[in-house]
Amino acid sequence: MKLIIGNKAYSSWSLRGWLACKQSGLPFEEMVVPLYDQEWDRRREGDEFAPSSGKVPILWDGEAVVWDSLAIVDYLADKVGRDLFWPANDAARAMARSMAAEMHSSFAALRRKHTMNIRQVYPPATPDADVQVELARIFELWAQARARFGGDGDFLFGAFGAVDMMFAPVCTRIVTYSLPTPRFAAAYVLAVLHHPFMQDWIAGAQEEEWIIEKFEQPVA
Repeated sequence: MKLIIGNKAYSSWSLRGWLACKQSGLPFEEMVVPLYDQEWDRRREGDEFAPSSGKVPILWDGEAVVWDSLAIVDYLADKVGRDLFWPANDAARAMARSMAAEMHSSFAALRRKHTMNIRQVYPPATPDADVQVELARIFELWAQARARFGGDGDFLFGAFGAVDMMFAPVCTRIVTYSLPTPRFAAAYVLAVLHHPFMQDWIAGAQEEEWIIEKFEQPVA
């Protein structure tokens, strides 16, 4: 398999697809493509990007091609078994899938005003009202999952899985922007960031030389 991703410092969707590939345990080639550099427009018109119209991540598995992080999760779960990605319990799996889908489609203010930048930590500042509403919803979801299905594990449904992959970029944003976080949520954030896969990704981000200026300052 071959996974094409964007800059590790900035590309939240790439992080999700990459975590899914790591979780699968299957061997894959990783191709990092710098976003928005001088070659970006030309590169994204190539055959490898055609199915996704230039978006990353995009996974090639022989003749099969999958783009969109949640689709990559489902594709890999079909290959290696869904229990590596989703809880076995029906009620837990229903909640996990719903949470992953909500993360996939929602929280536009948080995404727009607090873009992912793993290499920065900014001083605390009061988030805008719309961001506060979205953070409250996220923390509510996390609390419900932990209370109902977390058990003795460190993650939302006990073991690390797809829903943690979907929320991983939120965890990085909480640290980057020093966002106010309840104690239980702060413990979960640390668990995600200390996961070996996340440590590998963060190390890769720190080694990157590319700088995208528009992602290097908080949105005013």
